[in-house]
Amino acid sequence: MSAHPLAGVYAAAVTPLKPDYSLDPDALPALMDFLAGRGCHGAALFGTTGEGPSFAPEERLRLFRAAAEAGKSRPAFRLLAGTGTPSLTETIDLTKAAFDLGFEGVLVLPPYYFRKASDDGLFLFFEELIRKAVPSDGFLLGYHFPGTAGIGFSLELLSRLKAAFPRQFAGLKDSSHDADLARALGERFGSDLLVLNGTDSYLSLAMEAHAGGCITAAANLISPDLRALWDAFRAGGDTAARQARIDEERHILEQYPPFPSLLKALLARLHGFPRWPVRPPLMPTPDEAVAKAIDELSRVK
Repeated sequence: MSAHPLAGVYAAAVTPLKPDYSLDPDALPALMDFLAGRGCHGAALFGTTGEGPSFAPEERLRLFRAAAEAGKSRPAFRLLAGTGTPSLTETIDLTKAAFDLGFEGVLVLPPYYFRKASDDGLFLFFEELIRKAVPSDGFLLGYHFPGTAGIGFSLELLSRLKAAFPRQFAGLKDSSHDADLARALGERFGSDLLVLNGTDSYLSLAMEAHAGGCITAAANLISPDLRALWDAFRAGGDTAARQARIDEERHILEQYPPFPSLLKALLARLHGFPRWPVRPPLMPTPDEAVAKAIDELSRVK
């Protein structure tokens, strides 16, 4: 298992919004406290679950500042910033700002509008980004989500980036939902490349292949189970029963897409948070679907 400083369990945090779809930075500290209290080592802001592409750079910066301020009283809670956009300039500016604010790392999609970009072109994009925006002691994680972004990271591209930037290019958030890739990453890189898996049901498998943990949407709700599995794996214990429970929870949540609206509804119903809206084009989860999800989750043993 990876011993990287960023190894652990992270929530792909939802983004608190006001009824008019504007950001609600004042709600962020309570969400961070909730996630930390339920075993998360940290949170990734403005990933897919955080509706990242729906927000302008200045909006992302506003929430980054609020998170950094809240983080001053939570030094053990790590912050990762989703900074990837199709614009190299915007990505550089957001990435630099996140590190200037004290974030531990950034999570960067490849420039997803350009779905046929070559590995050479992607390498140049990340080379320019790292040289201009990632400090020598900073960590960048590529965000591999080809099913949604339409473009991802090949093993060869990962090898080139790791060789060129052995510290700054820390590794990958793998949201491919591909068990074969999880194994291939372990076989190719061992623990040299930090892999944080994005599929809760693959957590044990990925950690057996040297992954360092996870960043998942479901961690907004089921982080106690994810953290218990992570701790048990590190201690050499049996994770089968815990993984089976996580599999069932993940399967239930997947029946009521999309994750951002469902998770916001469940956080409100189960944990007393406001019923934060999602920004269009996403739509709120119908109340009857929320009730069904709660009923099914209550039956998980």
